[in-house]
Parts: sequence; C-alpha cells; structure tokens
Amino acid sequence: MNTATKLATPKLNAGEIYAGIILGKNGQPDQHLILLPGQADDVTFQQAQEFATKAGGELPTRREQALLYANLKEQFQENYYWSGEQHAAYSGYAWCQSFDYGDQGLSNKYGELRARAVRRVAI
Repeated sequence: MNTATKLATPKLNAGEIYAGIILGKNGQPDQHLILLPGQADDVTFQQAQEFATKAGGELPTRREQALLYANLKEQFQENYYWSGEQHAAYSGYAWCQSFDYGDQGLSNKYGELRARAVRRVAI
C-alpha cells in the first residue's frame, strides 16, 4: 500500500510561478516557494529589497535561489540577481546568484544587479 501523501500546491495569483518546496532548517517548517511576477534591473541591494516588498514578497535566500536556478532558470536572464542575505562578516556585501552558470558570490551592496521577489507558504 502506498502511504505517500500528495502535497497540494498553493493557489497562485496572476503571473506567479510555482518553484517547488524548500526544506525547513533548524526547526523551521518546510515551505512552498512561489516566484512573483516582475523584475527590477540595475538596482542596489537596498533598492532590490524595496522592489521585493512593493511586489508583495521578499528577496529569495541563497538556498531558495539555488532551487529557482534548478527549477525555473528559464524565468531569469543570464545575469546576477540579489539574494536577501547579507554577508555575515562583511556588512557592505550581500550574496547573489548567477542565472547563467549557477554560481553564487558576493557583491558590494552599492553594485547594481537584478532582483526578483518570492513568497513562501508554510506546509
């Protein structure tokens, strides 16, 4: 007997794209990850955060960006996108994800990259 439970994907709003499930860490719940429509081009880290908030979401974490690269690479231009994570030791830098080759790196927060927003639904 198959006892696997099928998880229902959450309701999507117009223009949203389901990205997959991100596993919770350190006692956090697993979450559905949804890519929101729209993109900001040539924005600083602060401007990227403001864009994401205005879009009704947040910048994705580094782990979420890896999932987005794996599942929705075609929804991104082949360029770097801001994550929502600042570097722990270097406060003037934040993490970013390449949607060309898939690498993650650091950028000065005043550098201008692209941004996409996500929303999360706890499972």
